[in-house]
Amino acid sequence: MEKIAIGSDHAGFELKEKIKKILEGMHFGWEDMGTKSTDSCDYPDYARAVADAVSEDKVKRGIICCGSGIGVSIVANKVRGIRAALCHDEVDAETSRKHNDSNILCLAGRRTSADECEKIIKTWMETEFEGGRHQLRVEKIEKPRAREDAWRKS
Repeated sequence: MEKIAIGSDHAGFELKEKIKKILEGMHFGWEDMGTKSTDSCDYPDYARAVADAVSEDKVKRGIICCGSGIGVSIVANKVRGIRAALCHDEVDAETSRKHNDSNILCLAGRRTSADECEKIIKTWMETEFEGGRHQLRVEKIEKPRAREDAWRKS
């Protein structure tokens, strides 16, 4: 059974708990990277934990939530190999997989209903990357910049 890394801050906690049930219903396992309550906390900690798990190939994909979904997507996209996509509907989810081969789904805990969340996740999980002309674009995303390489060597 494929496992999905999941995480949230306090504002995304309730949606994350619903995501667990959605994934179980789709016959996916999950690994909860936190948080464990609605107590105020810092979203970068949990977004980074999920992104690291995906980047290090501990899991193939991840789902993270915060109030808007914006913060967790910014954090996750700083990790090499991550293509995190903030999706508000099924069209976003499908496009992020077909064209960008997204490996982390970001959701807005304060804007996404349980019904919409289930549709988004189902679409995201079932949509395959198209490759072709999109493969070159994904390769360009992944290609390190010369400045970044020089910085890493110093």
